[in-house]
Amino acid sequence: MTATRRWIKWTRGTEMAPAAPTMGGRCMPETSAGIVLHRLGARGREVLLVHPGGPFWAGKDVAAWSIPKGLIEADEDRAAAARREFAEEVGVLPDGPLVPLGEFRISGSKMLIAFALEGDFDPANLTSNTFELEWPPQSGHRQSFPEVDRAEWFSLDEARGKLHKGQQPLVDALVGLLG
Repeated sequence: MTATRRWIKWTRGTEMAPAAPTMGGRCMPETSAGIVLHRLGARGREVLLVHPGGPFWAGKDVAAWSIPKGLIEADEDRAAAARREFAEEVGVLPDGPLVPLGEFRISGSKMLIAFALEGDFDPANLTSNTFELEWPPQSGHRQSFPEVDRAEWFSLDEARGKLHKGQQPLVDALVGLLG
């Protein structure tokens, strides 16, 4: 995602945000693509989750984590978008076959197209994109923050509690996929 589009993503609702796309006069939901990276670890099946960076998320843990994901660009293949976003947020382009997990409504106006990928990643190697934000608010001072400030492997039960509410069904979808 370009720096400009990423800024728009963080400033949605301000005068800088473009009008939401419409279809027949109705607003279309924002659609993101993401990857549920999973592995068989010491605690059984584990998933890699990322914690959003920046001051708004600094003290939040429960229901604050996410899978690596982001907006699909116009005319972009969904799987390609999921790989691109993973690489932007984690710092590694994931390799291997992506298995569709489905489409999930993560909020009233946001959809997520998720893919599963079995693989491994060392969270110590996290390298995330950054975004710029006026901080503190109305100070005139701009700061740069990582889009993702940390990554961690969680058991499936732990992941349910760490994930944003709208992403919690991803765990059940993965369990259903794996049997």
